[in-house]
Amino acid sequence: MLKVEEIHTYYGKSHVLQGVSLEVGEGQIVGLLGRNGVGKTTTLRSIMKLTPPSRGRVLLRSVVLSDLPAYRIPRQGVGYVPQGRHIFPRLTVRENLEIGLLRRGDRGDLDHVYALFPWLEERLHQLGGTLSGGQQQMLAIARCLVTRPRILLLDEPTEGVMPVMVAQIRQQIQAINRSGVSILLVEQNLKTALDLCDRIYLMEKGVITHEAKAGELRKDQATLKRYLGVSV
Repeated sequence: MLKVEEIHTYYGKSHVLQGVSLEVGEGQIVGLLGRNGVGKTTTLRSIMKLTPPSRGRVLLRSVVLSDLPAYRIPRQGVGYVPQGRHIFPRLTVRENLEIGLLRRGDRGDLDHVYALFPWLEERLHQLGGTLSGGQQQMLAIARCLVTRPRILLLDEPTEGVMPVMVAQIRQQIQAINRSGVSILLVEQNLKTALDLCDRIYLMEKGVITHEAKAGELRKDQATLKRYLGVSV
């Protein structure tokens, strides 16, 4: 479904991504893991062309996303939830959601979001800034889903979220995937990544260094320790 082929991305003269290739199949959840600063967020930004790669290609099915301007990539069915939530704290829940509507005011475009996040419909008039951190993260994901993406790029969805909310976010990501949305997940919480993902890529210094099924990686403590500094 999504193919990233040998992309190279620079920040000024700094060569951040050095030939990154990965693939997300139809209906899969694929993880991209690594220590801080190895290029995971830059990979997502390069796919969205917010930090355009200088070489390589990004394809969604037969569409070459890397040939398109950044504003057209979401229109191809790619949703992106960046690190840090970025909701509008002074807007209500409904106003935050409506920002993502392609046809403003079409309630039908929100019904599928309420089905995934039923608590949102109960808090439509609550200001986004008064929600808990975990609720704000789910609102950010829901706002992206309003556009009905075929694939969702999630950058650290459980960062800074209380453990009780992490479990809820994990369940919501599974529900989103079951609804037919493929997912590329950047995640520091190893347990969450291993529980959710079909396959996982490990990244080091701007390069994909290891790929494995999540079940295989869970048993490979030496690899986890080498690339992530943790084990399960």
